[in-house]
Amino acid sequence: MLDLLRIDKEKPEGLGHKDNRVKGMVTPTKQRAIVDATGLVLGRLSSEVSKRLLQGDSVTIVNAEKAIISGKRVSHVREKREFLAIGHLGHGPYHPRRPDQIIRRAVRGMLPRRKPKGRDAYKRLKVYIGIPDEMKEKNFETIHHAKAEKLKCSYFTVGEFAKEIGWTSGGE
Repeated sequence: MLDLLRIDKEKPEGLGHKDNRVKGMVTPTKQRAIVDATGLVLGRLSSEVSKRLLQGDSVTIVNAEKAIISGKRVSHVREKREFLAIGHLGHGPYHPRRPDQIIRRAVRGMLPRRKPKGRDAYKRLKVYIGIPDEMKEKNFETIHHAKAEKLKCSYFTVGEFAKEIGWTSGGE
């Protein structure tokens, strides 16, 4: 009986001291991924990016305005305008209208953002409209199972959606 108790108390080989780790914290793998959102479905893109963020990777999304939303434009815009009518401009809730912020909000909805691991994961996400000058010469990844070519329904870009709900692009 005493031998069984000793076996249970021994630490398994190669795992290290488990009690030194903080519960729920992920040690970042320091991988930096740059994803081109051109022609990718917003929900599938957000899902894949949130998984990678929770694994500890840093993810940068470029060409946010070229991501795709599936479905009828009229119904999406009508729903969003009704939602935008809720709240007060100075007091909130605040609703994103820029394409980069729309994608950030979609990814945030797939993260446990009120827990430390979700908060840290969200901090590792960067989203850009277009391609910044410092990233023009870098290689971009794409997510093959998120391509809009597979869609059989109607779709439109996040940039078109953002303009419909009130985004005014300053550079154009």
